[in-house]
Amino acid sequence: MRTLAIDLGTRRVGLALSDAGGQFATPLAVLAVTSPQQATEEIRAVIEKEGVERLLVGVPLNMDGSLGPAARSAIEWARALASAASLPLVPVDERLSSFVAEQQLVARKQAGERLTRAGKKQRLDALVAAQLLQEFLDGRLPPLVLDEGAAR
Repeated sequence: MRTLAIDLGTRRVGLALSDAGGQFATPLAVLAVTSPQQATEEIRAVIEKEGVERLLVGVPLNMDGSLGPAARSAIEWARALASAASLPLVPVDERLSSFVAEQQLVARKQAGERLTRAGKKQRLDALVAAQLLQEFLDGRLPPLVLDEGAAR
C-alpha cells in the first residue's frame, strides 16, 4: 500500500513516500508553505501524482503524551485532508522525531557528506517524515488511538 507520510510544520512540510509494497520509506520533498490551505493543495497534487492510498501524519504530542494546541491543530488538519482525499488516516506520535533526524544528519556530515546549514534545514523535515514512515512500516511505531473529540 502506497503511503504518504507528512511532517506538518508552520513553515515547512516534510513528505516521504513508501514503495508500492509498503516496505521502504523514501524522503520525497520539503514544501515551503505559508498556510495550512497551501499545504493541503500541494499535498493533494502529490497524492494524485503518486497514487497514494493512505496518509500517515505525525502528531506533536506533549512530552507527557497529552494533546496540546499544536497536536489538536495537526489532527484537525490531517482529518480534513484525509476526508478531502478520501484516504485512510494514520496519526502517529512524532515526539523527538526531529531530534533523531537531526542526529542522523550530523552523523552523515561527520562521515564526509557535504551538507550546508541551508541544505540541512531543507532535508530535515523530509527525513523526519521518512523516519516516521519507516518505523510505522517496520511495526515499531503504532498508530495513535484518538477519540472523536481529540481535535476539539
